[in-house]
Amino acid sequence: MTTVRKIIEDKAKTEVFTVPIDATVMTALKVMDEGNVGAVLVSENKKIVGIFTERDYARHGELKGRRAEETLVRDLMSTKLVMVKPETLLTECAELMYKYHVRHLPVLENEKVIGIVSIRRLAEALLAQDKGTITKLEHYILGSGYGE
Repeated sequence: MTTVRKIIEDKAKTEVFTVPIDATVMTALKVMDEGNVGAVLVSENKKIVGIFTERDYARHGELKGRRAEETLVRDLMSTKLVMVKPETLLTECAELMYKYHVRHLPVLENEKVIGIVSIRRLAEALLAQDKGTITKLEHYILGSGYGE
């Protein structure tokens, strides 16, 4: 079974993007745009205290009439963080995302965030895992592919 570590190791760039709790939403959006990510972790005194996502902005920002230049991340971020470890199975990540209605799981190792598993990366990894299983089953059924 594939673990979160595989996703982290396979990703060419594993930078974790953060913004301070008193940053404006516009600053967070710019960081997400520059990093090509859908979420940033929010820090206060060097401690992670929340996560801010594109969905937070869409649902609690613009739709509520809040301007990104004037609204602070602290007002829209989620403080309910669901974290995983590198050894967490991908199927467990899917279950956590479903159970807690989240799309991003920070990965914690030795009390440090080393990456974030997004629902997109998780889906890609699960599909790749299933494809490998299907190929093995095809080889078994056809009696081919052994010893290669």
